[in-house]
Amino acid sequence: MEKRITELDAIRGFALLGIMLVNILGLLYIEIPDLHTMSASYQRFLYLFVEGRFYTIFSFLFGVGFYIFLTRAKTKGQNGTVLFLRRMAVLFVFGMIHQKFHPGEALAVYAVCGLLVLPFSKANRHVNLVIALGFLTMFAMTGVKILLPLPLILLGFACGQYRVFENLANKKGLYLFTSIMAILSAVAFYMQYKAIPINPFSNMFFVNEDGSIDSVGDFLKIGITIGPILSACYIGILLIVMQTKAGTYLLTPLTYYGRMALTNYVGQTAFILLIGPFFPHLTYMDTLFVCLSIFAVQIVFSMIWLRHFKMGPLEWVWRIITYWRLLPLRKAAV
Repeated sequence: MEKRITELDAIRGFALLGIMLVNILGLLYIEIPDLHTMSASYQRFLYLFVEGRFYTIFSFLFGVGFYIFLTRAKTKGQNGTVLFLRRMAVLFVFGMIHQKFHPGEALAVYAVCGLLVLPFSKANRHVNLVIALGFLTMFAMTGVKILLPLPLILLGFACGQYRVFENLANKKGLYLFTSIMAILSAVAFYMQYKAIPINPFSNMFFVNEDGSIDSVGDFLKIGITIGPILSACYIGILLIVMQTKAGTYLLTPLTYYGRMALTNYVGQTAFILLIGPFFPHLTYMDTLFVCLSIFAVQIVFSMIWLRHFKMGPLEWVWRIITYWRLLPLRKAAV
């Protein structure tokens, strides 16, 4: 049986929570909060610590998973390229269906980016790392969010080639990386905090008469630019926590959540859209409690489901079509 890297599952589960906290705002058309309210404070928190941080983690992990998939296929003597092309085709279909309910969703984008990154699977890891960091820096500076998944996926693939997550026993390297990212994150956070708008705002870029973006747009652009730095810091901190027994125990529920990432990601949209009509006047602060409730329900469901089944339901369908054969879902009785 393939050994899972539990740290990746936990980080993936952590990323899913952050993604939901932001996605619910657009899915339910949450109105701009009033000044000097808890919702206004929560909006600031979201755009300083969440928006632009968690989808970058999810994109990066997709690249790591890309590497693991191809490597395991090669180990089994399978044609990894053909399997991966089929895997991306299925993901694209999932994404297009999901797009009908959640405009701006990520699955279809990941499928396209996966195809664009595929040729780099034959390249040297040092080359991939340099190219990924170069394009990530360049795209981040533009402040255009849709451009970032491609270099992040390639970066994740390069980290897979370096076997970063298989060598977490090297704690000195992990501590050094996290310390550097924490320092850079503090500087980056201060830069964005200085640009934070006085009044609550909408998540849109507006152009001034002289052609420059307005103060809100400047704030949002900085957030996108520094997002990968804070994301790297988050990952480093989580990995350090998971190197302790207490941390591993506390974050175990996240590993179950992350193992069913596709099912839970699509499930988030379903839950939010089903709940929306019953609560037509949710505030920013209300969405936090809605998301935490969905998160709790999905974690419990994931833990119960994975006691009896090998993978999530959508993961199972994805794997069946990828390998083009029926695979057992239920765990063998002990």
